[in-house]
Order: sequence, then structure tokens, then C-alpha cells
Amino acid sequence: MIPDQQPEEREIHTLGRLPHEAFGTFTLPKIASEVLEGFRALPDLTGMTSDAMDELGISGAVAGGKLYPSTPGARLVGRALTVLNVPREDAPEVAVQGGVSMLADVEAHNLAEPGDVLVLQGVDTISNMGGLLASIAKRQGELGAIVDGAVRDIAHSRKIEYPIWSRSISPVTGKWRVRTIGVNVPVNICGVSVMPGDIVLADEVGVCFVPLERAESVLANAREIARSEAKRQEAIVAGAPIHEVMLRKK
Repeated sequence: MIPDQQPEEREIHTLGRLPHEAFGTFTLPKIASEVLEGFRALPDLTGMTSDAMDELGISGAVAGGKLYPSTPGARLVGRALTVLNVPREDAPEVAVQGGVSMLADVEAHNLAEPGDVLVLQGVDTISNMGGLLASIAKRQGELGAIVDGAVRDIAHSRKIEYPIWSRSISPVTGKWRVRTIGVNVPVNICGVSVMPGDIVLADEVGVCFVPLERAESVLANAREIARSEAKRQEAIVAGAPIHEVMLRKK
């Protein structure tokens, strides 16, 4: 069972880049280690989880063709630390003259705990994240980032083993074009609603977001799918008739 999900109180010091009301929460709910390990043990992480959510009527999968992984073979299971970015209203040349960046996603990294995954609803074709913040995120213990928008400096991200799944890649800085308006607030990633604290699964196939309150049922269903799949693979090797192989094995 998932233990008491009430977040533990801890002293919080923001960086002063966002008003207090921009933070949905300062402390995310704890997730039982056995739940996280259960998902990590799935042989087909996002495929089996997506199937399990389908059977439970949950929409939470995003294809790898929409969110491209920066690192071949990358795989992660963690807790969603969310950021909401939107386009700035002034022109870049005006913003440059003003000299003030409105990007404040560093506030999320400041709150991060080991095992978190940055989940960022951002702006496409404009970088929402670069090498410096990837380094900070890695140091904070984040497992990686899911960005509905563009990122850059992916060679650096690969080098430090901080995988990123993003909608696109762009050299164009968001420093003068993007502003952060929320941290640990609900976000929408490629049409999927994600709450801070939800479980994030990602691999080369795609990304799945599992609502925390449904995690146990999704995991149980995914494990059953994995067991059936293993039995059917054994049946194929053993030469079983195709009509038998295509039946889910109990």
C-alpha cells in the first residue's frame, strides 16, 4: 500500500524569482519505494504501463514521436516536479534592452529532491532548458526532464547522464522569449494532464504519467500484463499454435 501521502514539512527558502502564489506546493507527496521499484521492474516500461492504464480508463501515455529522448537507452521512473512556462509578451529585442530574464524554472530545481523528474509545459521551438540548469538538476538528484517544448545543449545533457525527453530541440534561447508562471502546479504535456507528485515513466518508446492515487491499481495491472506476456513468449518458443499464443495467459 502507498503510505500516508501527506507531505512532510520542511523549511523552504525560495530564490525570490517568483511570487509566493506561483507555487502550487513546496513539498511533494512521498511515494512508496516498492511502488517505484515495481514499475522499474517492468520489462516493457511504458508499453505495459500504457496498456494497463487503457484497461483502467486512464489517459496518460505520450508517444516517443512527440517527446523525443535525447539519450539512447535512457529509462526512468520518478516523481513529477512541475513547471509552467509561457511566451513573453514583449519582443526579444525589447527584453534584451531591459536586461531581465523571466525564466524562473530554477525555482523548481531549488525544491527538487533526489528521484524527482522535471515535467515542464513550455514553448516549442524556443529553448526552455539548457546546459546550466541540466547541471543543477543533475546535482540536485533529479533523474531527468520531460519538456513539452524545446531544449538545447543536449550534448552536455548526454555527457552528464541527465536524459531529456522534449518536443523539439532549438538553439534559440528562452531567456528573452519565455517566462515561468508556476512551479508545482498542474501542467498539460502533449494533451495529458499531470499533477505535481504524479509518477513519471519514460523510455525510448515514450512517456507515461500515472496519477499518484491510481498508482497501485496501474502497477498491479501492468504486472499481470507482464506475467501474461512472459507466458506467451514461452509458448511461442515452445511451438504453441498461434490461436493459443494470442490468448492472454492467466
